[in-house]
Amino acid sequence: MRVIVDLHIHGKYSRATSSDMDLERIARFSKIKGLTLVGTGDFTHPRWLYEVKRSLVESDEPGLYKLTDKPELPIYFMVTGEVSTIFEFEGKTKKIHHVILTPGIDVAEQVNDRLSMYGDLEADGRPTLNMSAPHLVEEVLEVSKDNVIFPAHAWTPWFSIFGAFSGFDSVDDCYQDMARYIYALETGLSSDPPMNWRLSSLDRFTLLSNSDSHSYWPWRIGREANVFEVNQLTYKDIVDSIRKKDASILRFTIETDPAYGKYHWTGHRACGISLPPAEAIRLGGRCPVCHKTLTKGVEQRVEELADRPYGSKPAGSPGYIRLLPLSEVISAVIDASSPNSKAVWAIYNMLISRFGDEYTVLLDASFDDIAKIVDPSIAEAIIRVREGRVKVIPGYDGVYGRIIIFPEKGEGVAREIEGSEYMEPKTSEKVKQKPLTDFF
Repeated sequence: MRVIVDLHIHGKYSRATSSDMDLERIARFSKIKGLTLVGTGDFTHPRWLYEVKRSLVESDEPGLYKLTDKPELPIYFMVTGEVSTIFEFEGKTKKIHHVILTPGIDVAEQVNDRLSMYGDLEADGRPTLNMSAPHLVEEVLEVSKDNVIFPAHAWTPWFSIFGAFSGFDSVDDCYQDMARYIYALETGLSSDPPMNWRLSSLDRFTLLSNSDSHSYWPWRIGREANVFEVNQLTYKDIVDSIRKKDASILRFTIETDPAYGKYHWTGHRACGISLPPAEAIRLGGRCPVCHKTLTKGVEQRVEELADRPYGSKPAGSPGYIRLLPLSEVISAVIDASSPNSKAVWAIYNMLISRFGDEYTVLLDASFDDIAKIVDPSIAEAIIRVREGRVKVIPGYDGVYGRIIIFPEKGEGVAREIEGSEYMEPKTSEKVKQKPLTDFF
């Protein structure tokens, strides 16, 4: 059976996360999105873990959980979290984010007992720990060898393993003698498999894609995901396929185009300068207008570390597909002010009512079947996105990228897609979303 999995999200106690981000809403909108399994996120936060314990019950699938009060809702949860480590390496400060998967609440509690010695777990759903990356791996695996840990959003400029500002040049440099226990890395919204395939040093790692969502809305949660083909859905089945890089089980990842990222190309926002890697390198990393240092983009960072041309693919690697959230596609076609507008929801609801969930629309529904429900221009846009027949204007230096669905018409520019990991955090204030409307 096909299962779509998003292993990295955040709960309401994380910085810049909706205060309405509770487990029931996560489950409800995961179903609408078309997910089968979603991470709890933030198990290191004491209050969130208390809500996980109160709201979830062990399912019939070992290592996975379901809502206690709504066992009929077909969404499974895996206990997951993200932590930030800050440490010195060769005289430089390194700030790296990591995702942790764990087989149960009891194991998560034991992990928290250890990690609480290195930072305040109540300060943020994604806590900052004063410990090195290899030390983190050691502590997590000493609790249980069934735990899995991997670097989060690997290429974003801040807080990532290959980040331009405080990252490393290799997984081995980051995790040192514990690198042998790292089986995967998360590409993040700012990169995709073809970019990572350019580094032969990454061939041994499974590439995962997750939303890192800070909101339950369907244009956030599950916007990037992993598609598994399994006979039985259990914690062990999922993590074993990750450890083994088993492309017969992890079939492909769902990606948003990395050019949407706020730091895809190198540039200088103040001067409106956006440059591909070759041009930025030719200019010596200086703005051609004001001559200040350019903000290095992810594509240039990949270029620095790559030892293969674009188009290389290691044997046995799972595939990928680039998609856009359905709300964003509709919003672009009808030129709505927001994917949360009533006009977008009206069309979205018609499609979900007919096809069951968003990913069925985006991945499986035919043009003819979609066009029976909504305007053919929306059906054409969905097929174009599915087939990669769209134009992308890359983002740079904090400016989001844009997509043009109908470039021949000079219209159809999709709304900018936010990604929390693109932004250097500046505040711990909660972002209050609009009240939940009962659309379904």
